[in-house]
Amino acid sequence: MPRYDFRCRECGSTFEVSRTMNAASDPARCPDGHDDTVKLLSTVAVGGRGAAPASGGGCCGGGCCGG
Repeated sequence: MPRYDFRCRECGSTFEVSRTMNAASDPARCPDGHDDTVKLLSTVAVGGRGAAPASGGGCCGGGCCGG
């Protein structure tokens, strides 16, 4: 089950909630009992064998900015 990060606007604590994707946008109550919370955006690293390799440095992969 996916986990979502939330932050309490009242006390500033951050916490995780496990819930289905259908319920991802539902309000979450802070562990301290506060209701004023906001869901945080999280970054996901995607990689693996299908990821493109990094090209050489410089503009356009190098070579176009020669002097």
